[in-house]
Amino acid sequence: MNLIEVYIHEVTRRLPEKNREDIALELRSTIEDMLPDDSSEEDVKAVLEKLGSPVTLASGYRDQPMHLIGPRYFDVYMSLLKMILPIAAVISLISIIAEYFIGYNGQEAVINVVLDITGFGIWRMIEVGIQTFFWLTLVFAVIERTDKGKDVQPLTASLQKWTPDDLKNIAYIPKKKAISKCEVFGSLMWTAIWATLYFYAYHLVGIYEGGGDRLELVAPAFNQEVLLQYWPIVVIVIGLEIALAIYKLIKGQWTRKMAISNTVLQLLGTVVFIIILLNTNILSHDFITYMTDLFTITSNELKAWIIGGGIFLFMISAVINVFDGFRKASIR
Repeated sequence: MNLIEVYIHEVTRRLPEKNREDIALELRSTIEDMLPDDSSEEDVKAVLEKLGSPVTLASGYRDQPMHLIGPRYFDVYMSLLKMILPIAAVISLISIIAEYFIGYNGQEAVINVVLDITGFGIWRMIEVGIQTFFWLTLVFAVIERTDKGKDVQPLTASLQKWTPDDLKNIAYIPKKKAISKCEVFGSLMWTAIWATLYFYAYHLVGIYEGGGDRLELVAPAFNQEVLLQYWPIVVIVIGLEIALAIYKLIKGQWTRKMAISNTVLQLLGTVVFIIILLNTNILSHDFITYMTDLFTITSNELKAWIIGGGIFLFMISAVINVFDGFRKASIR
């Protein structure tokens, strides 16, 4: 079999069987027209080199692409993947924390609780990440194969063809003004941690004593019934924190609007926190008794020290957070 026949075979074997014969005849005729009358092997090689790789030529005859996700959709695919994966990972971590503490009976040591959540949480995030990658890839692979257009120019994030006007929508983001995905992930992680501590404070926060090979919670710090009285407003704060984190992920940089939104959230969170702490029954009786005996102080002094210190630290943290947001938003 000569080079021409081998080349034609390499092209047609990559095509649907029903089209092979017609395309083989068409390709053979094209090659013969390109060759001189007295062609040599060098002439044949030159023509075949001009036609290009059989793989590339075969893809031109196919109605469907030979790649999984081509250049037309690849940039959009990667942008969505980078946006969705962190969100899916945090949601999976929050779900594993919620699942674990729903069935928590308070008997297991805290160190074991932390290790279990860490282990199962990492595994759940990996599992969800793989599933997210699979389904998003599948969706774009289907889109790639149902798109009958021949244009291979990459699409923008709005799924429109790129034009020079798109450059007007691209702003230079200074490094100190940019919001990294790690920062967003950290915000969502912190929300998951404090929300878990709030709704399961009776089982997690308090005085621990060593008992053999484990730590035992001997005096819960907070009265869980009092904390749960404020659950609607606390859930609203949690929802707003998650919404702000997602907004940060989408925008990718600090803006004045984002700094104002952050200020409103910090103000709301601070007010809610102060209202909860000022409840006279917020601290459990066992905790107050344990601490007053330990430090030889009155219960009023203990409450003033804990509640006053907590409010002061929370307000300082909120002020720093608000200041940092406006500082980053003002960077040019």
